[in-house]
Parts: sequence; structure tokens; C-alpha cells
Amino acid sequence: MRFTPLGDRAVMITLGATIDEATHRLVRSASVRIDKRPPAGFVDQVPAFTSIAVHYDPLVAARGTSKTPYARVVDDLSVALDGLTAERLPPARVVEVPVCYGGALGPDLDDVARAHEITADEVVRIHTSGDYLVYMVGFMPGFAYLGGLSPKLATPRRTTPRTVVPAGTVGIGGSQTGVYPLDSPGGWNLIGKTPLAVFDITRSQPALLATGDRVRFRAITETDFRNWPA
Repeated sequence: MRFTPLGDRAVMITLGATIDEATHRLVRSASVRIDKRPPAGFVDQVPAFTSIAVHYDPLVAARGTSKTPYARVVDDLSVALDGLTAERLPPARVVEVPVCYGGALGPDLDDVARAHEITADEVVRIHTSGDYLVYMVGFMPGFAYLGGLSPKLATPRRTTPRTVVPAGTVGIGGSQTGVYPLDSPGGWNLIGKTPLAVFDITRSQPALLATGDRVRFRAITETDFRNWPA
């Protein structure tokens, strides 16, 4: 475990060097401990693949101590995380994401198939057979980075990114897959689209997916997609 300053209002806690489930569980366990015993001046925490950024208010953290705000926060975090292990976590929530693959909704499906010398149907079969883990949420609100993509579908990002990728589009970028929550630029290979609102600011929980969730994709027809209830 390593603590480093992230500007003058945050501490970066590094818990590993590789993206894998063991490190992911350690990050989640640390996040649970921080929620139970937040440091002085705590504002928020942002878990990532191998680290957590803990944001704090330096004016609050400096009260009642001769230490610098950073030193006090690090001391508090050290106590909270003492003896940290990948502790027992609640069962993962399983989220099924319906996807209409190919056509105008997945314009790169055939390119992915050609890159791996398989059929488009085989791409869909492999993609929907996966058991995906949400390692982290970032890049934009609600964008979940999913681990678990079959090496048979790992495909480099496109040479020329698109200026706009529609919200709900499912893509493959390198060894990861994910769903664009909002209209945005993007360079991933687009293989389909879900009718679900992946991010909706009007909901009590705006993001559909959260760190630690398990995701399974299910193929639907274009008719299903067009008639999906709002």
C-alpha cells in the first residue's frame, strides 16, 4: 500500500499494479473501510482499477493538529486500512443488459468478425457468453469498465475515433468492453446498442452500473429494441 499526494486536496492510495480480480477486491475492501472510518475533512473517494483517490477539505483536516492536512489524512487512512485484506464482500449484483447487435446500431460488428476470422453471429455468441465484472466507473458519468472479455474478441481501438457515439452503444476497445452512457466521442469498435438508459440524472441512482457489479449481455432483435419500454 502506498500513499501519495494528488494535488493539495486528495491522497492517492495505490493497492496494486495489475488489473485483476484480487486487486479489485482489495480496492473494494479498502473503499468499505474508508466509508466506515473516513479521515478528517473527508469529502469523497473515487475507486479505480488499482487505487483509490480520497478527496478532503484541507481546512477541516488541519483543525486541532500541528500536522499538515495531508499528513493528518494519511495518518487517519493508515489506521483505517491497517491489516487490510480482501475481506468478504456482499454478493455481486447481476445486471442483464439487452443488446441489439449489428446493423446501424452496431456498425463495426462485421469489422470485428473479420479481424478474428469468425462470423458476426460468432462474435455475438462469444460476447453474450461472457461474465463481466465492473472494475471501475470513470471517463464520463456512468461509464463502466468491464473485465472478462474473451481474448477471441479483443480488438484494437479504431484508428480514427468517431466524433459522436450514441448513448447506449456497446463497444470493444482492446481487451475491454463497455456501454457508452452518454453521447460522446469514442474510438471503440461499436457492435450493438442497448435500449436501457445507462445514465439518467433524474433517477435516484443515475448510473445503471456500479463498481463490483456483474454484467451479462443478452441479444435482442431490432423489433425488441424499437419497442422497448421507455
